[in-house]
Amino acid sequence: MKNFFLKSTLTISFLVLLSSCNGEKKDVIANEPAIVVKVSGTDTNSNSPFITASGKIEAQNSANLSTRMMGYVTKLHVKVGQKVTVGQLLVSINNTDLQAKKAQVDANILQATAGYNNAKKDYDRFTVLFKQQSASQKELDDMTARYEMAKAGLEGAKQMRNEVMAQFAYSNITAPFSGIVTNTFVKEGDMANPGMPLVSVEGNSKLQVTAMVAESDIASITSGMLVKVLVKSTNKTLNGKVSEVSLSAKNTGGQYLVKINLEGADKTVLSGMFANVQFPVANKNSTTQTSDKVLIPQSALIHQGQLTGVYTVGAGNVAILRWLRIGKTFGNEAEVLSGLSAGEQYIVSADGKLYNGAKISIQ
Repeated sequence: MKNFFLKSTLTISFLVLLSSCNGEKKDVIANEPAIVVKVSGTDTNSNSPFITASGKIEAQNSANLSTRMMGYVTKLHVKVGQKVTVGQLLVSINNTDLQAKKAQVDANILQATAGYNNAKKDYDRFTVLFKQQSASQKELDDMTARYEMAKAGLEGAKQMRNEVMAQFAYSNITAPFSGIVTNTFVKEGDMANPGMPLVSVEGNSKLQVTAMVAESDIASITSGMLVKVLVKSTNKTLNGKVSEVSLSAKNTGGQYLVKINLEGADKTVLSGMFANVQFPVANKNSTTQTSDKVLIPQSALIHQGQLTGVYTVGAGNVAILRWLRIGKTFGNEAEVLSGLSAGEQYIVSADGKLYNGAKISIQ
């Protein structure tokens, strides 16, 4: 009986202590100053102001240089990252067989020239004799045929020399335009084969974006359209102009190829970087269906692991964390697919650290 009375007394004392602690906690929360915040209403996109598409930056001029002849690489004159000018020598290929062929052709030209000169003298002489009736028609015809054959032989030898000289161009690979060497596929001593890439060169003065656009949006994009291009790695926005619009998606997986020329790109924008292209379509006609797209600044979003949310204003001016489902991004704004309706207020910024249920004061 005594033990039961002692246990009851301890239990009552613990409950009283716990109650007093909770009361102090409520007083602390109640006495905390309200956090000053700025709020804003959501923006609705009633007529789809732009279409976005992902793309990749590349040089307008790019080439994988190869050769038409087989031979060993005797010298690689450039390295990756080196700037080159138009006509600069890049790769030298062994051309000993071409030099031997050229010497043979030069000898054939000398022989054909001598035969031509001799035949021409005989032709000129027999032409005079025929006019003086000192040579027959058959003799003149024979001299004429001999002369024409010698003339054709000399012309054929010269054309053979042109062919050999053209092949020399494939033993000395030069830059077709000014740019930067982006890759080398061979080294000295390797065997170069016809059609095998040797060096890759890209022009560094003009860049473009190749983007893929869905079939539902391609009708709104026209050549010459001015667009905005957001470079993801540098977070820079550049101006662009649509230069090409493909009208077939046969070989592109159901999407349409669009090329955009970049303007004002600096040295930090490199070929191979990924970008988002914004195509303005605000000039759609009035028959276009309106959409209830809700846009929210990305700076107002809260990220916790894989979840994304935003603080809204609850009853009694308290912050309520609401989880959202986010869609596409449009520059500095994100599309809200669910979790927030048009016209609802959300907290843009706060002077203190917000938490779910915190008292707020709207500025």
